[in-house]
Amino acid sequence: MKLTFLGHATILAEIGGKKILFDPFISVNKLASHIDINEIEADYIFVSHGHEDHVYDVESIAKRTGAKIVSNFEIINWFESKGCSNTHPMNTGGSWKFDFGTVKSVAAVHSSTMPDGKSGGCPNGFVFETPEGNFYYAGDTALTMDMKLIPLQTDLDFAILPIGDNFTMGVEDAILASQFVSVNKVLGMHFDTFGYIEIDHQLAKSKFEEANIELKMLKIGESTEF
Repeated sequence: MKLTFLGHATILAEIGGKKILFDPFISVNKLASHIDINEIEADYIFVSHGHEDHVYDVESIAKRTGAKIVSNFEIINWFESKGCSNTHPMNTGGSWKFDFGTVKSVAAVHSSTMPDGKSGGCPNGFVFETPEGNFYYAGDTALTMDMKLIPLQTDLDFAILPIGDNFTMGVEDAILASQFVSVNKVLGMHFDTFGYIEIDHQLAKSKFEEANIELKMLKIGESTEF
């Protein structure tokens, strides 16, 4: 499975010939100024919650590519009001079989308001079960005991976790989250974009290594295989 880091919490996964984009926030991210959103192709766009730094480029990419937007009911309604018609609403605890695999919407502990102040519903993470591997995209979340439920149903190969602290889990809590969901491979996200979430990369990697967990921190535009 190929994953490309596009900055902040934006990940592009290629699974079964489908391109799946998470939380696109690129065009106004100064750190991602070398990424042209008009060159990004997507079949699906998964949105974890309504904050601007996770939805900013959803509408433009969805309308250009025809990608199906998948999110909670409130966020789907918000994008449909903007003329995005290819959508799939979900909510916490529900799962759906897509053409690339099955996705379950799981709880995230955070807040969620759309850029115009309307409700973004409850924030979520997503658990993917696919022929190419299983993984957990946590979205923005605090450490929560609910994470321990995930490996009771799904054997994960890796997790995509926020590590920037202040607004989400920091490194120490992300290590515990990795242990809660029973993975030893993590792709870090939601770090360095703003001053509040700048972190020491080497220190983060060393702390994960001490816990016998591999932390990958990609450069923006860089890809890896899981």
